[in-house]
Amino acid sequence: MKNRNRLIYDCLVVFAIIMTAGCSTGTSNSRAPLVIAEQGFFFVGGRYVPVAKDDYIMADQMYVHYQIPHEKKHPYPIILIHGGGQTANNFESTPDGREGWATNFLRAGFAVYLVDQPGRARSPYQPEVYGPLANGSRAKAGVEQRFTAPQQQNLYPQARLHTQWPGSGAKGDPVFDQFFASQVSGITDGAVSEKLNQAAVAALLDKIGPAIVLTHSMSGTSGWLIADSRPNLVKGIVGIEPSSPPFRNLEEIGPPDWFRYSRNLDKPWGITRLPIAYNPPVKSPEELKPVLEEKADRPDLTRCYRQSEPARKLANLVGVPILIVSGEASFHAPWDHCTSKYLTQAGVANEHVRLEDHGIHGTGHMMMLEKNSLEIAQLIARWLERHVDNRVPIPMK
Repeated sequence: MKNRNRLIYDCLVVFAIIMTAGCSTGTSNSRAPLVIAEQGFFFVGGRYVPVAKDDYIMADQMYVHYQIPHEKKHPYPIILIHGGGQTANNFESTPDGREGWATNFLRAGFAVYLVDQPGRARSPYQPEVYGPLANGSRAKAGVEQRFTAPQQQNLYPQARLHTQWPGSGAKGDPVFDQFFASQVSGITDGAVSEKLNQAAVAALLDKIGPAIVLTHSMSGTSGWLIADSRPNLVKGIVGIEPSSPPFRNLEEIGPPDWFRYSRNLDKPWGITRLPIAYNPPVKSPEELKPVLEEKADRPDLTRCYRQSEPARKLANLVGVPILIVSGEASFHAPWDHCTSKYLTQAGVANEHVRLEDHGIHGTGHMMMLEKNSLEIAQLIARWLERHVDNRVPIPMK
């Protein structure tokens, strides 16, 4: 009898510990039990392409991994789309071993869908269809300079503020080595990537129903196109430092000028390379007539390109809740406001959040991997609860 009572007591203690941990964490980064109701993977899109007599390959398909929490608190899942040189593992965990955004959002009660962009990682690259690979990110010129240690080169005014990468951000540091091992090459032509991402994520939405689309960096242009093609199924867009500024790419060149715009019209449709719906309709992108602001809002910000007035409206993005998130120390900090301004001019209400204005400091471009990644995920979750779950409209600026 004593042994039986002791067993019951031990079980109750264990149960109390588990319940206490579960109740106290919310979206915390603890190892409290996470109950998954359903998980798995599938592919969307794809087409057969003949490559030889009686032989063929499949191209354009997109790998999707999903997890649905047992306690789902929000009506719409989140689709997480990685940026250039990256894969879905950006969101699975951090290179120093903490829980990633996928788990953070699961703990907050969202169903989560992770994708590998077509032609990358588990969405196979087909050279017969996509052409030559783009060069993968190089350690010094790409990963260190822009992602992990921008403060070392000081190419833009905010770079010196970077403090949140977990480690030195250089070769030989174990955290950097883990991150650098994850870098991949991809399709060279950005317009091809936009087209493939738009079609594949539209197919995913057709399969799973309404969802929130979260993009990062290079995939930002695809987010606008996805909403343009499925405005009734995209219930919100979270643009984590979404792509380059409108019309022309910007290069960081260091003091005293800091910035230099490309001579090319890199995004002729304003925020995309591919056509997007305007009202009145635009037959040719030349009709948008980009014009550069005379003066920057602040000395540490770039001047922005906008449409010539009267501005056309982005017809299918109107009414979609949009959040743009920028890190205090990121190379996007000088220009993300330009994307926000462009959307506003085009009749699209949006909110541009600079993390430092919410007490989150020192953050770089790979904010889902940095030391304060959980705080950022929590901020996004609160914003989605307010503007998507509860449908509180975003006021026009």
